[in-house]
Amino acid sequence: MRMLARTPFWFLRHGETDWNAQGISQGRTDIPLNAVGLAQARRAAATLKPAGIATIVASPLIRAHRTAEVVAAALGLPVALDEDLQEVNFGVQEAQPMGDWYDGWVAGTATPKGAESFAALLARGVGAVNRALAQPAPVLVVAHGALFRALRIALGHEPNQRLPNGLPIHLAPPADGGQAWTISPAVLAPEA
Repeated sequence: MRMLARTPFWFLRHGETDWNAQGISQGRTDIPLNAVGLAQARRAAATLKPAGIATIVASPLIRAHRTAEVVAAALGLPVALDEDLQEVNFGVQEAQPMGDWYDGWVAGTATPKGAESFAALLARGVGAVNRALAQPAPVLVVAHGALFRALRIALGHEPNQRLPNGLPIHLAPPADGGQAWTISPAVLAPEA
């Protein structure tokens, strides 16, 4: 497995979509943010203002791209897109309710027909984040939930933990040279 560059960065899962609210796997299906998701993006932007973000790199899927645009507008920054930050292709499970199949996919024991394997997602995600981290720091990566579950392995953590929509998290490599990165959710700014 390729390793993440030992550089602190911020990660933001896109704001909520109607399919998130309904428990439907989106994958590569390009679902827009709902009103809650737009509000989450605005709150994330306010939360990230004091972080000094210098670079924003996002998935091109509309839910992540729009979240990144809202944050970028508040910070006065452009958004760079990286195709490899896209959500996983869930194959036949795309647009289906999340279910027991998901645990087997994360464990690498069962990949749905036509889907990208969890291992392939991990390799793709690490490559994309490393490209982002080669840009001026601090970097904000705006992407997806399954992609972050894969990145958790590269961060030295168990993968199958859900990341809330619209919650910025700061990721820092271990100071002692160990494997487990620090994952620190931001304290959200008050709602406007």
